[in-house]
Amino acid sequence: MKILVLNCGSSSIKYQLFDMEASDVIAKGIIEKIGLRGSFLKLTKPNGDKVKLEGDINDHAVGIEYILGVLVSKEHGCLKELSEIDAVGHRVVHGGETFNKSVLIDEEVLKEIEKCIDLAPLHNPPNLMGIRAMEELLPGVAQVAVFDTAFHQTMPNHAYMYAIPYELYKKYGLRRYGFHGTSHKYVSQRACDILGRDFKTQKIISCHLGGGASVCAIKNGESVDTSMGLTPLEGMIMGTRSGDVDLGVLTFIMNKEDIGVKAANALVNKHSGVLGITGISSDMRDIEDAAAEGNERAELALKMYDYRIKKYIGAYSAAMGGVDIIIFTGGVGENGDITRAGVCEGLEYLGVDFDNEVNASFRAEERVITKPDSRVKVMVVPTDEEYMIANDTLELVK
Repeated sequence: MKILVLNCGSSSIKYQLFDMEASDVIAKGIIEKIGLRGSFLKLTKPNGDKVKLEGDINDHAVGIEYILGVLVSKEHGCLKELSEIDAVGHRVVHGGETFNKSVLIDEEVLKEIEKCIDLAPLHNPPNLMGIRAMEELLPGVAQVAVFDTAFHQTMPNHAYMYAIPYELYKKYGLRRYGFHGTSHKYVSQRACDILGRDFKTQKIISCHLGGGASVCAIKNGESVDTSMGLTPLEGMIMGTRSGDVDLGVLTFIMNKEDIGVKAANALVNKHSGVLGITGISSDMRDIEDAAAEGNERAELALKMYDYRIKKYIGAYSAAMGGVDIIIFTGGVGENGDITRAGVCEGLEYLGVDFDNEVNASFRAEERVITKPDSRVKVMVVPTDEEYMIANDTLELVK
């Protein structure tokens, strides 16, 4: 069975085509700058060669049509005809309280996704555009929605509720939802496969660290808490997001700088995080380079970044009554040996016997980075959200 996975952002579309019988990715690429000048499709061929195709891509429907055309093209394609695509899996960011698992898409599902637009105004609309475009271009082909928030719907109410008037929760659905659910689910299951352990019996802390970052507490196969909240802003210090901050700080800034809600939202989402602290970059590699040259603000940012993650690990260990496995994933988690070492320093009291030599010896590979006798296993597991989407799609379509 061949399954096409689409991840539609506000101005981009990532795609992968899976041959599920062979467990192979037979095509993948990304369209960027949709609706802007200089839009292009960049694809990676099975042999690793990269090809960039430029053209006017005015909206998501045109972009998806472009992708389908490339998939069947003589020069760059891998399909003889589009009828070889058996199903399409879509990443949908927000499923609210309605969806606690992936679902086959029909009109009722689309209506519920539309109701969640207020909760994810930047993400759900392009997700819906991708679904609607596929309905027109491949009518009759089964489509599945896989939600970033679904894995976290097992959180108990004492973990997801905010201490605001209860009527506001009932009226607007204001609560913790969490994100990166597909990633946290994949790496935690994969870690247990590697270690030969039963996923349903383990206490796991998964750290997804990238441009966006979140930590998830997984107990006996279920998410019981996570650091992101109603939106992806809460929790970790991120590339440009502030993470946890006293709301009084925000109202103080709004008053003193005489800015409104829109500007304040941009401040904490796009101009804060490690970029705001350092004034250098949102990329951890640039900050590590600056810190190595003695830049004090870069050194401060790294310490703050590691400390925040460490605090959540400690909190989630307490919440679950211990921890068996700690996982690092995402661009920073998979490649940032300095970050991993900084976070794990001082966790000996939990039972972590960290192996600095192994930690510094690789990039983006599945590895255990604690010593053999360490009671708590610390691991690096590269995430594969697209595979999880394809797998969920396969199960539902079958």
